[in-house]
Amino acid sequence: MTNPYTHEELLDAHDQLIDNDNVPEDAADRLRTDGGVIEDENTPIVVKIGGARAVNPAGALGDIAHLTANGEDVVVVHGGSTAVDDTLEELGEEPEYVESPNGVVGRFTDERAMEVFEMVMPGKLNTDLTADLQAEGVRAVGLSGVDGALLTGPRKSAIRVVEDGKKKIRRGDHSGKIEAVNASLLETLLAENYTPVVTVPMLADDGTPVNADADRAAAAIAAALGGELTVLTDVPGLLENPDDETTLIEQVATPAEMATAKGVAEGFMTKKVMAATEALKGGAKSVVIADANNRDPITAAQKGHGTKFTPTSVEGSQ
Repeated sequence: MTNPYTHEELLDAHDQLIDNDNVPEDAADRLRTDGGVIEDENTPIVVKIGGARAVNPAGALGDIAHLTANGEDVVVVHGGSTAVDDTLEELGEEPEYVESPNGVVGRFTDERAMEVFEMVMPGKLNTDLTADLQAEGVRAVGLSGVDGALLTGPRKSAIRVVEDGKKKIRRGDHSGKIEAVNASLLETLLAENYTPVVTVPMLADDGTPVNADADRAAAAIAAALGGELTVLTDVPGLLENPDDETTLIEQVATPAEMATAKGVAEGFMTKKVMAATEALKGGAKSVVIADANNRDPITAAQKGHGTKFTPTSVEGSQ
């Protein structure tokens, strides 16, 4: 076998290896003694844990502990609408949901509901989830969207709704649209090996805390970090027939497939597909909607369990 290198070239390569300590870690011409390629830093994993009654977070918490112990950067975002509704009912209040003109159903958050929301979400639920992760050995840090102006945007004090088949304007809503994420705050925590545990409310542009959808909050964070979003819920993923788990849509990779996904999504799944679209348009690398009750559900989602959305499914993705 003929040696493709001259004696002089081999000596030069040897000299470069000796001088490698003086070459920056991220330099393109830095030589590797193992023959490998210098890999980019870990892509952050953003995990949205749903708040439905049927979601058992125990498997996700153990999986997060495993991922972080192996050097992965993880940001946790959690919901909790069910707990908010339960607390309202315990206080003698009736949770109110309204339908938008495009058919999306969401909470109408009046002043009293907002008070309960602040008490339950960043208060009890975030504290409990952060403590549970600490018990798993995770260096968890609880945050609401208000802390460090993590999630900010305009308030929607008036919203368009459909009631009795008629379009109306409802005022007094305490909700907002997330338009900015303080990514540097999250990146600082991740760089110090902390795991942020994030919940709404967000901080409105008038300086008041307001409600925001947790799926879309997770999407905004995944987009800001250029991360991979895993949305854990109580079904295997997006189903063509919501009553038949064998109709799982495994991948959404083209605009046509995204149109189909939006067409079959019903109820709570509508916002999850909407969140997937927003995440990918904003710069997230992928989105998977998967079953929270799988064993090691985040790892399972990464290995193909669930519905995976790729950037090629949306037009104008970053």
